[in-house]
Amino acid sequence: MARAKRAPGLPTREALLEFIREAPGRVGKQEIARAFGIKGSDRVALKALLRDLADTGALERRRTRGFAAPGALEEFTVAEIVAIDEDGEPWAEPVAWPGPGAAPRILVLPDAVRGRAPGPKERVLLRLRRSREGGWLGHVMRRLPRAEGHIVGLVRAVPGGARLSPTNRRLGGDFSLSCPNPARAGELVLAEPLPGRRLGLPEARVVEVLGAPDQPKVASLIAIASHGLPTVFGEAALTEAQRAKPVITPGKRADLRATALVTIDDDDARDFDDAVWAEAAQGGGWNALVAIADVAHYVRPGSALDREARERGNSAYFPNRVVPMLPEALSNELCSLKSDEPRPCLAVELAFGADGHLIRHRFVRGLMRSAARLTYRQVQDWADHGGAPDRLPIAPLYDLYRALRAAREQRGALDIDLPERRVHLDAEGRVVAIRPRPRFDSHRLIEELMIAANVAAAETLESRRRPAMYRVHDQPAAAKVEALREVLDAFGLKLKPGQRLSARDFKGLLHAVHDKAYGPTVHEAILRSQAQAEYNPENIGHFGLALRRYCHFTSPIRRYADLLVHRALIAGLGLGPDGQSDAEAAAYPATGLHITTTERRADRATRDAIDRYLVGFLADQVGATFAARITGVGRFGVFVRLEETGAEGLVPASRLHGGPFHADPGGFVLEGRGITMRVGDPLDVELVEIDTLTASLRFDPAEAGPRRRGRGTKRR
Repeated sequence: MARAKRAPGLPTREALLEFIREAPGRVGKQEIARAFGIKGSDRVALKALLRDLADTGALERRRTRGFAAPGALEEFTVAEIVAIDEDGEPWAEPVAWPGPGAAPRILVLPDAVRGRAPGPKERVLLRLRRSREGGWLGHVMRRLPRAEGHIVGLVRAVPGGARLSPTNRRLGGDFSLSCPNPARAGELVLAEPLPGRRLGLPEARVVEVLGAPDQPKVASLIAIASHGLPTVFGEAALTEAQRAKPVITPGKRADLRATALVTIDDDDARDFDDAVWAEAAQGGGWNALVAIADVAHYVRPGSALDREARERGNSAYFPNRVVPMLPEALSNELCSLKSDEPRPCLAVELAFGADGHLIRHRFVRGLMRSAARLTYRQVQDWADHGGAPDRLPIAPLYDLYRALRAAREQRGALDIDLPERRVHLDAEGRVVAIRPRPRFDSHRLIEELMIAANVAAAETLESRRRPAMYRVHDQPAAAKVEALREVLDAFGLKLKPGQRLSARDFKGLLHAVHDKAYGPTVHEAILRSQAQAEYNPENIGHFGLALRRYCHFTSPIRRYADLLVHRALIAGLGLGPDGQSDAEAAAYPATGLHITTTERRADRATRDAIDRYLVGFLADQVGATFAARITGVGRFGVFVRLEETGAEGLVPASRLHGGPFHADPGGFVLEGRGITMRVGDPLDVELVEIDTLTASLRFDPAEAGPRRRGRGTKRR
């Protein structure tokens, strides 16, 4: 395209670009004309010059009818607090960063913050200006009402307009909806809060109409939108995925196609990223092979696919959909270890002694072909009743599993095996049943082999002195341990004195109460006392598994941490040019924090969706009674979980006999006049109120009398 000629009264292109680069946010024609004294007919020439600069990519057009340098920040920017420096100053990054490279850091000015300073992961609306050194300074204009920066709510008609009632009760109240409003009263929408309203209700703008609340798909859509899960891949990432080619010949890879590797997954599994094989070794023990999809072959550091995968951090799974970390062209196709299809893999050869301890291991980059796609139920049926095809390694896998379980018991790993509920949907997406997910030895078999592979990855990276993204699990906090001791004292149980505890200490307690009536109470209390696992380049070991070093290596299709470990192994072992980069390794501290956050975000979203399905399932059961257990206590009442469905809700203290109540600081025990209620205690409850908008349930203690187990029994 030919460049527009510069009129005599116009600034040079370089001067114009420098002015726009130095200005915060967008700059309109009026600001430019005023700054350079452009008048009359020269304004027409200025318009042509700006259009030319935008067409050539030197400037970006902004939706606010202005121009900015490529990747520049808007004057008013929604940002997220990402760090607090050693001086206590909060630093933020823009939520939406279109520019190349890393997003710029913004110093949030403390003199502009009213009340407490914003904390990590909090989102704020900032008004930006440049510092003398060229950096960015931000004045807090408004704290956004939720961390994800968006609101999901129900539209209600009011005289003169519409209001939005959020599904999240913590937001505190309604929002006024700006015009134009594309939604009708009674529809659920995704909205974004707007700045600037000082009087009256805060204002929001509808971004997307989700549909009627009674549509089956809405439960997961609300959860996805409420927690800010990214759902749309950029064009660059989709193009990279579509251009990816299958690997059909070994080349420099180890040829593993003759080994009868099998995948073992749930019936409804959507991707297959691990395959296993085992055989008895001469002289005792076993040889095993764990082959993992070679995602690093397709997703290179710094690529568009890599940026999208890092942003998501992990896949998120819902009863009726999945929000994948990678486009389906990879996650469901080229990276998925489908049976009878050649697939590139990163595999580890494992040698175990007769006692189940890992003797040696070796990583190879290979080409495999899955011999069969098996399910946990199918494999367990073969193990119990026979019938497995001779070519499949089912018998040696189970023999190895028994040795691995014995080794796990010997080292004292904590084994909290909570029942998981599965939501069953009909063809229309409606809930027809909620049942415990079956738990077989075939599940544990795969888990033990994956743990062994993860340990081998961590040991290899440590021996090669490569930066690693560890999966760490800290010891329980001292305050939680002391609160747990109070619960244990009530049952005459003792925990080893001091704060230096091991997983074996907790395991012994679980074993001691497994057949006792109060066992669930102790089980729940021990679970609540544990720290949360996280990703960190600093290795502190894994407390729950009783392991000194541990990485996540086995699920790179759905976890970014595993992809990082693959790249580190590739670089450390010289398995290709597409391994860990120096820049990637240097960013590990921030990346570890980020992917820990995205993992917890996905977990919250999944729980939120399940809660909504459960509330819908119980919608016609108001007045029914249920068997439940207490999961939390406070002066305001007790939270309970229904034993059959796993639905959770509140029994207000005002509905409990024996008040006023006092809750212990640890949140385990609620005491009143002649009554003590503990976490894990059974409690029959009556469902008295359902709020489908916020997916919340309220219960009363059930009246004494017979109760039929099931979805519930209506009170007559």
